[in-house]
Amino acid sequence: MTKSHIFEYNQPIRLESGRKLERFHLEYTTLGHLNTSKNNVIWIFHAFTANSNPEDWWAGLVGDQKYFDPAHYFIICVNMPGSSYGSIGPLDINPITKTPYFHHFPLITTRDMIRCYEKLRVSLGIDKIYLGIGGSMGGQQLLEWAAEYPNLFAHIIPIATNAQHSPWGIAQNTSQRWAIEGDPTWKESTEISGLEGMKIARSMALLSYRSYQTYDYSQKGFAEETELLPVDKQKFRASSYQHYQGEKLAKRFNAYSYYALSQSMDAHDLGRGRGGTKVALGLIQSKALVIGISSDILFPPNEQKYIADHIHDAQYVVIDSLYGHDGFLLEFETIGYHIEEFLKNSSIQITKEKNVY
Repeated sequence: MTKSHIFEYNQPIRLESGRKLERFHLEYTTLGHLNTSKNNVIWIFHAFTANSNPEDWWAGLVGDQKYFDPAHYFIICVNMPGSSYGSIGPLDINPITKTPYFHHFPLITTRDMIRCYEKLRVSLGIDKIYLGIGGSMGGQQLLEWAAEYPNLFAHIIPIATNAQHSPWGIAQNTSQRWAIEGDPTWKESTEISGLEGMKIARSMALLSYRSYQTYDYSQKGFAEETELLPVDKQKFRASSYQHYQGEKLAKRFNAYSYYALSQSMDAHDLGRGRGGTKVALGLIQSKALVIGISSDILFPPNEQKYIADHIHDAQYVVIDSLYGHDGFLLEFETIGYHIEEFLKNSSIQITKEKNVY
């Protein structure tokens, strides 16, 4: 059974920036049940604009009779702080000013995020996580937690992610924030401020999520409703697609969260305060399977190779895909196969028990 929960932490927490959150809340989803040995936990980390229910965005991997089956696992996914989907975010009330944070929402780094998740984990009485898995920004959080608590995860599977966000990725995010800043409404403090700019930002982001081959395969030609019109009235299918994706996101996300989370991604650096990324990756004690996507231009495979090279005895796989970065969401059959092989060959197995919580 899929359940949605709210975890509230009513004490101050110090952020990496030095600022404080007076309190915070996390929305999280659970699927399945915790067994009596509490050793069947799967912790899934979602990416940039996703939510805490992995059945919504990773249905090929999560669900009944899927690779992560709630009949066997207790699956947890937390909506990352700063998002639009229930956890503390820019539209929430600042307890100090009694008004929404809006533009003044503090930077919450990927390390800050996992420190919030740690409070939730402790409250749930979970001492060990059988498997942590996440792609893109989700993988960044996973690596942070695995480095911060080296013995917490028995297994980790970071996919299409990195140990430190790249100059290329930061440039992409900066340009997208610039599009939001260029929206005249961004100067206002309303819930819908910056939405037109965010539509453009999303359109720009898609070009890094996909690839030349993706568009060549799926967006050739003209929009069907215009292909018989005179040439000056025709609209390219690729153009319509970009507009559609921007409008689609604006119906479910806000510009403040988009802006804030892109800054969180830019600040990701596993090596900060730990002696560099090589040292930080070397702290991780989990059995690791690191997966890259061949056509990923945002988080190219060399970044995953670097991760695997510096986690002790890590396995490394590159999946051949034409879907670019989004291959981590779409190539679920191939990803599932590698997950099965990885876990099947692991010396750590889940206790088979009938009695569950």
